[in-house]
Amino acid sequence: MLTGSKTTFKVRQMVPDMKERMLSHSGVNARGRDMFGLRCLPGECVLQRAVLVRKKLTAKEGGGWLSGTLFCTHFRVAFVPQDSPKADDNADPVLLGDHDVALASIEKVVAVGPSRTKLVTASSSLKFTPEELVLYCRDLRVLCFLFDRLTPDTQAVEITYTIAKTYQPLKPGAVLSFQNAALGSVEMKQFLSNRRRDAHMNWFDSLSDWEQELERTGACGWRVSSVNDRFEMSTSLPKFNVVPQKVLDTELKKTFAHFNEGRIPRWCWRHPRGSDLLRMASFQSNIYHEKDDIRNLELILFGGQSLCVVVELGEEMPSPTDIQLAHTRLRALCLGDISTSVSVPDDKWLSTLESTHWLDYTRCCLRKAVEVACLLRGGHLTVVLQEAEDRDMTCVVSSLVQVMCDPHCRTRTGFQGLVQKEWVMAGHRFLSRINYHRDSDKEEAPVFLLFLDCVWQLWVQYPSRFQLTGDFLLALQDSFHLPLFSSFLANCHRERCKRSQNLSQSYTPVNGWRDVPPRGSIPDPSDPPLPPVWDWALQYSSQRRERFTQPVPPPALPQPLLNGNLNTNPDAHRLSDSTPGSVFLLSRGSFSCSANLLPWRSGGGSGVYRKSHRRGGSSSENLPGLERLLKAWALTELPQGHTTTTAGLQGPLDPYEPLLPLLLGPCVGVWRDCYLRGALHAQAFSHPISSSTQHPVEQLAWEVQQIRDQIALASSPTNTAPAKRQEPRRTDSNLNQNTNNSTFLFPASRPPGPVVSRTTPPTSNLQPRVPPPSSAPLSRPGHRDSSKHTFLFGHPSSSEARPDQRYFPAPNNNAKLPKSNGSSLSS
Repeated sequence: MLTGSKTTFKVRQMVPDMKERMLSHSGVNARGRDMFGLRCLPGECVLQRAVLVRKKLTAKEGGGWLSGTLFCTHFRVAFVPQDSPKADDNADPVLLGDHDVALASIEKVVAVGPSRTKLVTASSSLKFTPEELVLYCRDLRVLCFLFDRLTPDTQAVEITYTIAKTYQPLKPGAVLSFQNAALGSVEMKQFLSNRRRDAHMNWFDSLSDWEQELERTGACGWRVSSVNDRFEMSTSLPKFNVVPQKVLDTELKKTFAHFNEGRIPRWCWRHPRGSDLLRMASFQSNIYHEKDDIRNLELILFGGQSLCVVVELGEEMPSPTDIQLAHTRLRALCLGDISTSVSVPDDKWLSTLESTHWLDYTRCCLRKAVEVACLLRGGHLTVVLQEAEDRDMTCVVSSLVQVMCDPHCRTRTGFQGLVQKEWVMAGHRFLSRINYHRDSDKEEAPVFLLFLDCVWQLWVQYPSRFQLTGDFLLALQDSFHLPLFSSFLANCHRERCKRSQNLSQSYTPVNGWRDVPPRGSIPDPSDPPLPPVWDWALQYSSQRRERFTQPVPPPALPQPLLNGNLNTNPDAHRLSDSTPGSVFLLSRGSFSCSANLLPWRSGGGSGVYRKSHRRGGSSSENLPGLERLLKAWALTELPQGHTTTTAGLQGPLDPYEPLLPLLLGPCVGVWRDCYLRGALHAQAFSHPISSSTQHPVEQLAWEVQQIRDQIALASSPTNTAPAKRQEPRRTDSNLNQNTNNSTFLFPASRPPGPVVSRTTPPTSNLQPRVPPPSSAPLSRPGHRDSSKHTFLFGHPSSSEARPDQRYFPAPNNNAKLPKSNGSSLSS
């Protein structure tokens, strides 16, 4: 029992019409004014409040308890500290304060009494006065409130019952009532209608936006087609798609029928060395390929290049079902069993973490993105990401590749534009994968959360190469669980357009689908306008938004783009190693020439094609030439001003060198700020500890760090001499050494001097360290796994694998790690 809690309880019988009395008492003229210290939203009603309540602060918030007043409105549970400044009625409304939680984000309500805990639901009644109130949230937060001895028993009981009865149940239709409660008032609708979009980011919803992206990346030979402006060709693709200039719209219309859901190959991004990244769905079966269709299909696939590599994502990448199961297991591990308050024992925590496979899937996505990034760096080819439906893992891999290779995508506005392009506009099934309405459990899978975890892994290893911060990623993760934003409340661009405007046309695409809206149908005027998720000023205070970004040095300007290619003088003889027009399949880390890769080359319905095209058939003889070609391109020296690091020489850092993450078990860790921020409260019942005691996982991490420091001190050659200050290791240099498969990728560019990481300041080895801060990994690789070999360049020599190219999260620590079971904990 916590200090200061009550020792007795009283039986309280709930009055049936309590909620109606509270609504009539508190909802009168509550719009836009200060209600007992709470800054209400326009139209927001306070249902119940409790005074003299203490909130348990997380370690990131400083720990301890914060005194204040707890409120329950018909939209959120709000906590107002006692010393908070008075709310400004003239300030713009903010949906959630720093200590608030939306009702739609609450998953369970638990009341803690003197001798028992009870899972409170809308149909249950309390027969004891709660001393603690614990709210389990869907974003893995756990909020703990302690009622003081002086808190009236009536307030403690009624606010617990009110929260349990008003938070949104898991049933269809609850989302709309929640949206109306937050945004449905007349004042809020007027306020949202006057909001302006961020002018600094690219929204990719107009022709000029896509042309701007083509100009930014220097992509020549491509154009923006509006052939799908009425969603006739494909219901899941956006209105505008980037295709080769040589393909006319009349010819392009015939290609949609050859792909699942009409998702044709589309341009995504161009590497400065001239390679293009595309994505597409699988080919339709039993489709006869005419001669003109074959010509257009190959023009789209090659995009003006001489080689094409198709990366099949269906075999290696996890399925949505796998992702959902892994995330469910991870939630159960971090929060325990909510109903029985049972958690995993400390000695089995890491093994249970490994059995969830969440880190394995994160590692798999990063590994595949590294392979694609290395291919694009070679130049002079197109890399096409292929998935059966092109709406899940293609979004993950294409986005990760651009984050690794493009510094613009590591800024806040660039990252937001990337999500708009590769997720929102590309037709990721946000509504089905999030399952807000709880009516499509079979399709639920947090694919977007897996992507955010992968980006966080990159941010931890390369913190100074990102403008966005971990707070930004955490805020985006929290917003993902809030059904208030148009970005996540549709499965494609067409569904968003249907909600925002009247579609009076009759659409009859080539695949036979037909949509005839009712005559005179218009959006329901009672539905509130849904803002985009990027309207951060509507969600968070200015103090919170200031932590979304950090200053980063501006990247060196690349050479002027000539035909979209930095390598302006390619050697012509390099192309002779591989036959122009060859198509290769990259699967499981190796190349192959699959006969069924292109249906028209496999013999079915392609007799006209073989007769009119004199080209060498698919053969494995081209594979060695392709590998030599990629190696030669990757090891070549960059143009003047972008030289790479060679033996004993240093050159300027190439801003487009891909950030290659380390994928060993100790290097891929748990996103502690996201997944473990509520673990202390969740396990408080089975692990009765005081507020000043560390969580068992944090204690274990601190003990491991202590052992590492002692080993480093004992193995240091200067442990008997006065301590000499060591130069801190660079924690976010681009290593280009994939230690997960022991393959040397290509020479690295090293800055001319040591750089001190912002996450872990240098400390002396003579003093024990405290547990590392929340942004530093807790372990580092000490060995390499030489059992795997990827497709690129074989093993490095001893001179190539230089110590300064290795990644060490903790500076001044030269000790090797003990063997790990493949999992680690990071902030």
